[in-house]
This record gives sequence, structure tokens and C-alpha cells, in this order.
Amino acid sequence: MIFVSDNAVGVAPEILAAMTEAAEGSHLPYGNDVWTQGLEERFKQVFETDDLHVMPIATGTAANALTLSAMMPAYGRVLCHEVSHIYFEEISAVEFFSGGGRLVPMPGENGKLDPADLRRHVERGRRGNLDPEQPFVVSISQMNEMGIVYQPEEIARIGDFCREFGYPLHMDGARFANALAGLGCAPADITWRAGVDALSFGATKNGGYSSDAIVFFGPVSRKDVELRFKRSGHIFSKAYALSSQLTAYLEDDLWLRNARHANAMAAMLADRLENIGIRLESRPDGNEVFAHIPDDAVTRLRDAGGRFYPWHLFGDDAYRLVTSWTTSPADIDRFLSIVSASAA
Repeated sequence: MIFVSDNAVGVAPEILAAMTEAAEGSHLPYGNDVWTQGLEERFKQVFETDDLHVMPIATGTAANALTLSAMMPAYGRVLCHEVSHIYFEEISAVEFFSGGGRLVPMPGENGKLDPADLRRHVERGRRGNLDPEQPFVVSISQMNEMGIVYQPEEIARIGDFCREFGYPLHMDGARFANALAGLGCAPADITWRAGVDALSFGATKNGGYSSDAIVFFGPVSRKDVELRFKRSGHIFSKAYALSSQLTAYLEDDLWLRNARHANAMAAMLADRLENIGIRLESRPDGNEVFAHIPDDAVTRLRDAGGRFYPWHLFGDDAYRLVTSWTTSPADIDRFLSIVSASAA
């Protein structure tokens, strides 16, 4: 009954097999292997554009921080939601890697940025000071920290705002596959077609071992990005260990199959919790369920080995339950049997 995170489960067999295959024999280092060399073409097919540059990386925090640092100077600022992962969880990584850039937290209903709020913030900063001379980046999360998915038209409205003011738009896509599976649209529809300039593309939470990617749409200084990677210790000599994972992840739509399963398990869990009278914060858009669970049920669950996080954004009795590509109906049955017994 591990619902603490989709990071808590193992590696998809297809990805493990690809890593094992890649580990055999000898390969050119530092990204000159066949897996890394072919990765960009695979991403171009998935996102339906040739105007794309991809770089594999080991962690989502590094993906976010290095991407944003490449999109602004040291005196720049990033507008993000006040509960976004880059602001709430990544302990000033963006500031560190950018050499002084600053995150500016913004409010917004359901964890989403609103173009009207962004506009008011920017226009207020134009009143007689140097703020308008400082470049901004706007960053959104797909899915966000409240388990809510941005609709394509919502991203497009933020993209329009960014183009009007000349700000690049970054997307933290740690659970990008789950968002995409829930929306049922094309990857391009919620990225470059909607005005996204860079994507932190997550795979680790959805079956990878330790592999994410940075995807730039449109022009980017490859040399600048590569130098930032090297300076921060993120140029991997055995890059094929990352690229082979990402190749297998995209092969035969494994990433979407895994995400669809995780989302289906979240929907099942939500339905059954509601059926026994447990209040949900909202219906799940992806693979996260936020439920208000009584204290005695929480105690019973934890005594039985259940693992999940409290989520105080929604109150003292709120908990986040995350399903994954490995979650089974039997896991949900066991979890619900304990909650039901406690409720009875």
C-alpha cells in the first residue's frame, strides 16, 4: 500500500532491459553513443516538430534549475505559482544555478497561474522603477502540485501573455505523461503549439530509473546550455545510461501506457473512497488523489504498512495518495478494506 509517491516504485521492465542492453560492450562517451545521438529524432517525432533540442538529465530538479538558468540572466526573475515545485520544494535551486535569479511566487486558484494576475503584476512593476528592464520567465507545472491539469487553451492564454511581453514560457513536466494521458491530446498541443519554449520532461516517476530530459522548442544556444551542464556536473560520461532509458520510455508508447494505467488506478481509488463517504478535494485529473481521511483510519493504515503523505495545503486531515504504473486493484482493495473498517 505504497501511495507515498510514484517515485517509490521500481523500473519498468522495458526500460531495465534497454539499460542492460546499453551496458554491454563499449560506447563513445559524453553523448556520442547511438542512443543519445538518436534521441533528438525520436523526440521530434513525438512532438511533431523539427525545431527542437533535447538533452537527457538525471533529475527533475536539475532539469528545472538548469533550464530556467539558461532562459534568463543572473538578474532575472521567474514568475511561478506560490505552491509550485520549483518554489515550494526545490530549495532555491533555480537561484543557485542562475547565479542570482529570483523566483517570484504568484497566487492562483487550483494551483494555476492566471494571465490576468500575471498582467497586473507586470504592469504594477512598470511604475517608476527598474523592474520592467529585468527579464522574466514564466513557469507552470503540468500536472501541478494540487493534482490539477492545465487545459490546452489555458496554456495558450499564458503563452499569448508571454509572447506579448517577450517572456519565455517554461513547463515543469515531472508528471507530463499523466497530464497528457488525462487530456488525450497530442504532446504538441500542450507545449510548443500553446507557446511553451522549454519543457522539463519527466520519466523517472513513470517507470524510469533516473532519467528526465530538457526539451527546448525553437532557437537555443546549445553551447550555452552544454557549458551550464558541464559546469554544474551534469555532463554524463556514460550518457547512454540515460538515453537508453528515454528511448525505451518512448518506444511503443510505453510512457503513455504506464500513465494511463496510473491514472485509471487513481480514478478507481477516488470512486471507491467516495463510495464509503470519504471526501475528496477534487476528482483526479491524473494519478494523484487528495482525500480527507479520519485520524483513526490513518493510524490503522500506517500500522498496516500504508505509506502516504499529509497534504496540509488542503487541511490537517488531507492526504495525498499517488498511484503508479505498478498500482493494482488489489492494492486499492487492501487500502479500502482498512479505511472501510475504520469508518464502520
